[in-house]
Amino acid sequence: MGDSVPADIRLFEVSNFESNEALLTGESLPVRKNPTMQFDDDTGPGDRLNVCYSSTIVTKGRGRGVVFATGAYTEIGAIAAALKDTGRKRREVKRDDNGKASFVSHLTKWLLTTYDVIGEFLGVNVGTPLQRKLSQLFLYVFGFAIVCAIIVLAANKFDPRKDVIIYAVATAVGTLPVSLILVLTITMAAGTKQMVGRKVVVRNMQSLEALGGVTNICSDKTGTLTQGKMVVRMAWLPGHGTYSVESTNEPYNPQVGGIEFTPVQPTDLPAQDQEAKSHSINPHDEPDTNEAIKHYLDIASLANLAVVEKGHKDNGPEEWLVQGDPTEIAIQVFVTRFNWNRMSLSSGPSPRWKQLAEFPFDSEVKKMSVVFQNNVSQETHIFTKGAVERVLGSCVSMEESGRIEPLDEPAKETILANMEAFARLGLRVLALASRSPVTGLPEDLSSAIDRSEFEKDLVFRGLIGIYDPPRPETRDSVQMCQKAGISVHMLTGDHPETARAIAAEVAIIPSPERMRMVRRDIADTMVMAAHDFDHLSDADLDAMPELPLVVARCSPTTKVRMIEALHRRGRYVAMTGDGVNDSPSLKHADVGIAMGLNGSDVAKESSDIILTDDNFASILNAIEEGRRIFDNIQKFILHVLAANVAFVTCLLVGLSFKDDSGVSIFVLTPVEIIWMLLVAGAFTETGLGFEQASPDILRRPPQSLKYGVFTPEFLVDLVVYGILMLISILGSSVIVLYGFNDQGLGHDCNSEYSTSCDTVFTARSTAFTTMTWDFLLFAWQLVDFRRSFFAEIFEKGGSFKAWTKRLWKNPFLFWSVTLSTVLIPPTLYIPVINHVVFMHNPITWEWAVIFIAVGVFFAGAEGYKWAKRVYFRRTVAKEFRKDITDVELYAFGRYMDGSEDGSESNCDVGKKC
Repeated sequence: MGDSVPADIRLFEVSNFESNEALLTGESLPVRKNPTMQFDDDTGPGDRLNVCYSSTIVTKGRGRGVVFATGAYTEIGAIAAALKDTGRKRREVKRDDNGKASFVSHLTKWLLTTYDVIGEFLGVNVGTPLQRKLSQLFLYVFGFAIVCAIIVLAANKFDPRKDVIIYAVATAVGTLPVSLILVLTITMAAGTKQMVGRKVVVRNMQSLEALGGVTNICSDKTGTLTQGKMVVRMAWLPGHGTYSVESTNEPYNPQVGGIEFTPVQPTDLPAQDQEAKSHSINPHDEPDTNEAIKHYLDIASLANLAVVEKGHKDNGPEEWLVQGDPTEIAIQVFVTRFNWNRMSLSSGPSPRWKQLAEFPFDSEVKKMSVVFQNNVSQETHIFTKGAVERVLGSCVSMEESGRIEPLDEPAKETILANMEAFARLGLRVLALASRSPVTGLPEDLSSAIDRSEFEKDLVFRGLIGIYDPPRPETRDSVQMCQKAGISVHMLTGDHPETARAIAAEVAIIPSPERMRMVRRDIADTMVMAAHDFDHLSDADLDAMPELPLVVARCSPTTKVRMIEALHRRGRYVAMTGDGVNDSPSLKHADVGIAMGLNGSDVAKESSDIILTDDNFASILNAIEEGRRIFDNIQKFILHVLAANVAFVTCLLVGLSFKDDSGVSIFVLTPVEIIWMLLVAGAFTETGLGFEQASPDILRRPPQSLKYGVFTPEFLVDLVVYGILMLISILGSSVIVLYGFNDQGLGHDCNSEYSTSCDTVFTARSTAFTTMTWDFLLFAWQLVDFRRSFFAEIFEKGGSFKAWTKRLWKNPFLFWSVTLSTVLIPPTLYIPVINHVVFMHNPITWEWAVIFIAVGVFFAGAEGYKWAKRVYFRRTVAKEFRKDITDVELYAFGRYMDGSEDGSESNCDVGKKC
């Protein structure tokens, strides 16, 4: 006991042997081994009960076997080999049926490999979708920058003058999103810091952005969707009724969570609404109402070695402490709710019971028994709990409605039917029985006792159902994922029926009522065992109408195959895991999410994100933050590109403005360009990176992986805002240059100031101020892509106070706009700075032109956003509804037929209902 198994061993002799295989399967309960059983070669590790595996821990008993695999050839070695796989795509030479390859095949492989290497170097085929799109953007923009520089030089007849070269370089730089890398880094770092407060530690900053594009989440069950701790869910007493325990986040605290009682048996629970209503009870009062409850609680409490008591752990506050087997702890917590704890019954100054003997759980008999003497009546009782079939085999009667009745075949069938009703709910079912008085105990209880002489002629008292409950917040989190267009898959090492029950409880699969409406071809494969899943080829998986939402008895290979199958369908996958067995799938997923509390170090090292509370709801927090970051990235990229398009076009068009010497004049000087890029641009774009999430961020589908940031809406925005800004800047400059000027445009105004250049310098001031204000107000317009800048004022219930509060929600952006505005006058009116550095003039009446030009831009932006709102209300709202009332129908409607018999369909495959 406690030893680590050194190799994969096929057992041939065991004695009550159990091992903890959480390392391989992720399931924390020990596995009892049986060397007499035989299995097919493709049976998963978790189902091979005649084998113990390298690096697993022996928790009970002893065994002997034959070593058949060591080192890299063991199951744990296969996991290590999978972690070494870099996942890099390798091009293969196409060969004919004889294994021969032509010269063209070899040349094709060489060309494709060269393309992969160059693409990896340039970053266009590695990284997240956003990274790949941005790499492509930089390549395009770099090429465009070179073209712009050449146009400037050509317009000046390739004159090698210093001012021409500087202007060409400044124009080229103006096309580049120079602040993008800085803003991206700051935005990611800020998002990472913010996520720490939401129980998420980001190991790889890129993964936070990638979470915004996740379309599928593959989650483990134990400890992530569930609490990872066994609790009693239901208890049935024949002829009395069924007790149901409310799930809580404190499974070891018997004072938290209520108990409901229904006077029907488990098989009648689906019809409970028609036959009898359940009601809450005070469990402390129950034992006084019925003698059968006392008998039931005596067995559950005393045939139990677990300890549940209040105490202090590591000098901390008082809390409920537990010790023992997880199943027995769950039962002991349950009886403590009724104030029927083992310690209070059998210890203390005046105990009610005295233990005389114990028959421990054995894999052969599958039950355990204890013999107690009642200190009041001096009667001796035997209390037994165990597998239902084995306990029933030792019973001759049953207690029903306070009477002892013979245990005939109809009664056994009723008990087994109720056991199956519990099992369909994913419960592990145990039977409770007892007998009194017990005679024939030897005086020397240390001598060997034949338990079969005592575990007979028992009275069946009831059933108890135990399971690992879902976290209370899991169902809501799963449904929020479904509202957000994300499919959730459960990949677990647990048994199929348990996995099915938990999946239905947390809304991963439809409820039984809705499952009857699912198309037969999808319903048959919605829940699959790993054995069946692994038998399918990749082509078979790709031909399935939908991949399974639940795969049970998973091995590490099964999880990797599921991720690869989703990738072939163009999905972006997040994978959660905690064990060493999850490490390969964490590495293969687009976003690997490890558990921080119970996760292994290997899993954490293979992951991109760690959940510090092991809670599925925290994944939703990470996705929300990822979408917020993606939205903000889109905002500041649009801000910089639209502005760049506007003033670079303005610079190029301005080359057609000739001075009195026939030399092109510069609408903006290089210093003005750099000022707007690095002062006005960088700070406001960083402010956009701090914008809060929009209210509907989790009520819309993930961003398209096909388009990334550059969606059709984004591209239209880029063109429209760029044109509006261009009209505003160029219009204000042209008005000053030609509208009120009758003195000409001077000489050599690109290199130094003279009185003949007053008009040109004043036009630059006007264009510079207009451009800066457009730039700053554009940032505020991009706080929301579609809502009006004044929405808080004019919408129903709005006010000026609400509008100002909205502006102040992002103080960094507010002060960036404010301070950049305040810095404009010094550049215009301080001597030397204006004429020598910026090469522009102070302005007077031109302020009117600026206000009008900026007003045109702002009004145009508001009009464009109004047109977008009208358009999207009429089209997109039909495709993706935000007022989802029936989440289950919304999530699974595309799988369903129009009626239970499948006579008609109300949902097209692959589309939202």
